[in-house]
Amino acid sequence: MKRKGHDHKESFSILFISHAGQRNRQIDISQTASRVILFFLIFLLLILFGSAGVLGWMIYQGGVPGNGQNNLRAELEQQTQMVQQLEAEKESLNNEMQALAQENQDLRAKAEAETVPDNEEEAETEETETAASDDGIPRRYPSSSTSSLLSNYSEEEPYLSISMHEEGNIVATGNGTVITVSSDDTYPVIVEVEHEKGYKTRYLCRQEAEVKATEGAQVEAGDTLFTITTDETQLDYQILFEEEAIDPLTVIEAKG
Repeated sequence: MKRKGHDHKESFSILFISHAGQRNRQIDISQTASRVILFFLIFLLLILFGSAGVLGWMIYQGGVPGNGQNNLRAELEQQTQMVQQLEAEKESLNNEMQALAQENQDLRAKAEAETVPDNEEEAETEETETAASDDGIPRRYPSSSTSSLLSNYSEEEPYLSISMHEEGNIVATGNGTVITVSSDDTYPVIVEVEHEKGYKTRYLCRQEAEVKATEGAQVEAGDTLFTITTDETQLDYQILFEEEAIDPLTVIEAKG
């Protein structure tokens, strides 16, 4: 016959020790009961700590996002203010640009208005000068180059004496016809031009010169009659009105 073995169940003992002189107590707890108590304690801890975690999470969810939203609202409001300020500055700049453009336009209009009379005056002056030069009166100065006046008209010397430099040009002082191209013992070059209204002009050169004019040629005021070929050449310029010598300065205009 087989011997039947005895089942041994494990158990735990809890010893309560008294520090007041009383008897110590010992409680025996089976393995199953200890497991139940352990699970209960763990469940209780989970409930306690789980509630605290949930509460903390709720506080976090309720507080932190709210602060974040407030910060976002503040930043959004700041950005909006900046945009409004930039728009105001843009509008101000546009107004200034429009004002400058209008001012520039006004200045141009004013300048054009002031220029027109000047142009009209210049045109009138040119017309007057053209008319004056076309009337045949010898109003121009006889030299178109640099020269200097040596002596004025007098009864003893009824002409203007002018000192000329090489390559200087002697020009007709008015419209007319060349009637004389000649010379004598005093003047190697003599040119005489007949003008309208009883005027004649004589160009008397005391040194040799390169003659450009020919007898019978029609000349206009400013046309070259001869060119000076020697420095310090003396030209005696004479105007006759109805065959009488007159002071050329009474006829020559200031502009020559």
